[in-house]
Amino acid sequence: QVQLVESGGGLAQAGASLRLSCAISGATDDLFTMGWFRQAPGQEREFLSAIGWIGGSTFYASSVKGRFTISRNNAQTTLYLQMNSLKPEDTAVYYCAASKRVVIAAQPSEYDAWGQGTQVTVSS
Repeated sequence: QVQLVESGGGLAQAGASLRLSCAISGATDDLFTMGWFRQAPGQEREFLSAIGWIGGSTFYASSVKGRFTISRNNAQTTLYLQMNSLKPEDTAVYYCAASKRVVIAAQPSEYDAWGQGTQVTVSS
């Protein structure tokens, strides 16, 4: 079983940047896709970005494309989300997730493991 632990959240002003990290451990041999989601109070969990764990191909939701960048380290033990030009509407709990699906997955139901989440709050 894979374990995921997010870090890097916090309070930021509008226009600032934050980088989230997700430490990955455990059974990772059958992971094919890693993703980032967020959930604001009273809203559904929203897909942000995903990366093919083997080939490194990336996919972004239109709401964050051009502002957020997903990446991983060479050892494939850490997933990152670089967030630039933050807006108050980016305020949410951010989650990393792991999927065994070969095709890039954008629905929460397609992911098999989740981290506990890290809070990001953006003030205006």
